Amino acid sequence: MSPIPTVPADVAAVLLTRTVEFIREKFLHEGSGHDWEHIRRVWQVARALARQTPQADALVTELGALLHDVADWKFHGGDEEAGPRAARQWLESQHAPESVIEGVEKIIREISFKGLGVATPMSTLEGELVQDADRLDAIGAIGVARAFAYGGHKNRPLHDPSVPPVRHDSFESYKQNTAPTINHFYEKLLHLRERLNTPAARRVAEERHAYLEQFLAQFLREWEGQDVAEL
Repeated sequence: MSPIPTVPADVAAVLLTRTVEFIREKFLHEGSGHDWEHIRRVWQVARALARQTPQADALVTELGALLHDVADWKFHGGDEEAGPRAARQWLESQHAPESVIEGVEKIIREISFKGLGVATPMSTLEGELVQDADRLDAIGAIGVARAFAYGGHKNRPLHDPSVPPVRHDSFESYKQNTAPTINHFYEKLLHLRERLNTPAARRVAEERHAYLEQFLAQFLREWEGQDVAEL
């Protein structure tokens, strides 16, 4: 990829403002946990991480965060190129520089969790920041809420002890997963802390990871009726 040129501040501001408006309108009432508020949080965290990382291109980081779910493969028949394709279409319509478009495409193409047995390194610094921001939003209290929102959206049961978690050693296996929502904790959420890229994100993740563990322990305790066993 060619070096990312410096985009004049006023041009960058207009591009970001229009992208915010575009994404907000598109995802405002989305109900699976991949809504505008998720994207807004990822954008804000990625922007904060970029401020601590002056060598990263702030515009590509922010656009990557805003567009990372523009056409998620989960909602487009497993098409991994739907997101990069939609991002390019939007950015070309806004006359963004080609190198900026390529940088955003790369983030979207690489960002997804693809299974516990699949490595997902980001090839750019900007991508590392957006991936950390996205993964932080999948753990903690918000992460719990989003997991069950997505499970409900997909008509998945809350829990089924007879269905064990699966490691998923390929992206294709992960794509085909239809397991209960609680399995998602073991198959992904509890492993995100160890897959973060930046020290700042890892610090934030400590408390959020601890909440996941506490929630899961309480959920399983109530599921088995242990808290009412002595009544």
